[in-house]
Amino acid sequence: MTSEFITLFMFGTMMVLLFTGQRVFGVIGFVGAAAALWLWGKGSFEMPFNATFQVLNWYPLITVPFFIFMGYMLSESGIASNLYRLFHVWFGPVRGGLALGTIGLMVLIAALNGLSVAGMAIGATIALPQLLRHGYDKVMVTGVIQAGSSLGILIPPSVVLVLYAMIARQPVLDLWLAGVGPGLLMAVIFAAYVAIRCYFQPEVGPALPAEERAQITWSEKFALLRAGLLPIAIFVVMMGLFLSGTTSLVESSAVGAALATLAAWWAGNLNGKIFEEATRNTLSISCMFLWIILGALCFSSVYDGLGAVKAVKTLMLDTWDFSPWTILFLMLLSFIVMGMFLDDTAMLVIVAPLYIPLVISLGFNPIWFGVLYTITCQIAYITPPFGYNLFLMRAMAPPEITIGDIYRSILPFFCLMVLSLLLIMAFPQIALWLPSVVTGR
Repeated sequence: MTSEFITLFMFGTMMVLLFTGQRVFGVIGFVGAAAALWLWGKGSFEMPFNATFQVLNWYPLITVPFFIFMGYMLSESGIASNLYRLFHVWFGPVRGGLALGTIGLMVLIAALNGLSVAGMAIGATIALPQLLRHGYDKVMVTGVIQAGSSLGILIPPSVVLVLYAMIARQPVLDLWLAGVGPGLLMAVIFAAYVAIRCYFQPEVGPALPAEERAQITWSEKFALLRAGLLPIAIFVVMMGLFLSGTTSLVESSAVGAALATLAAWWAGNLNGKIFEEATRNTLSISCMFLWIILGALCFSSVYDGLGAVKAVKTLMLDTWDFSPWTILFLMLLSFIVMGMFLDDTAMLVIVAPLYIPLVISLGFNPIWFGVLYTITCQIAYITPPFGYNLFLMRAMAPPEITIGDIYRSILPFFCLMVLSLLLIMAFPQIALWLPSVVTGR
């Protein structure tokens, strides 16, 4: 049986089972274990099982629950809402200022949580009602929140990049640092679009009325500044200790979780209900990630053992005569298509056994590819008709925002994300400069 046929059979079986509604980790692990038993007999049944011990021996995985807990503690305790109030007051006098402040809020939430769901929840429940109340165009601000929240999977401490690091066997620090430049670039591009549009169309993003600005005293502004800077200080301390070499990655994540808890207590918002909610959410998300990683390693151990990656490379380069860049474009396009139906973790574990070794064998940098993968996930999140963020927004948005408004809102931001992706493909140093400076790799 040829490697090409086995590849088609394993991936085809996986996709069919996924459409039955079974859990992703169960499908991937089952296909890997069943393929090993079918191809090599009873003695190979332990092969995918033994591969899962890589997870137990991978110490940095402990960072995942700590970072998730930190983000949920800041969100559930209301500290994150202080950030929006800060941007609301300080950016309000500018045309489009509240929308610009919302983008800033999304960047900071991304830097504190590492997931897009938290940014979407805070943006839709806290920022969106305020933006609509102040007369902002509902289509534009809906797009701002959807696009801004997607930054959570790119800006460190991105949990998705931790997962990619484990599956691709790349340093987590390098991937986090590689996400900084592209993440900030996308935020700046979003902000520039909003500022330019509001300058020429003031009605879509009016400044705060003078009478409302007059009601806010300078003492209140500085009080908000102190409250809003608290979560920023947590992130600076956590990452500063890590980058200076004072703490390890795992120790820094524990510091961040502890500081977030202390900040909630200092703000007077820590109680049993909030602690239980943050802990439950952390356990749920962490277990999901762990099971998906276990399933992915089961599958990839069998696929690697077949030598199928080499066969696919030969097929694409020698038989079909595709150039390496054509193959790269096809990979990224497949992420966008799959992302309309699956979340980022499911996409990665499905194609990682094929794509990551192929990327390395084609001579591309796997750190750079990790950033490209993450950006294509962001694009997929807002691509109709089944983009992940589209349905989250529909569930959280007020009734006056229709599904048609949500679909129209993402068009300019879709184009801006594609522009960002092309810039990073054309200029890889946008992603690779910071890791090379900090780590020397």
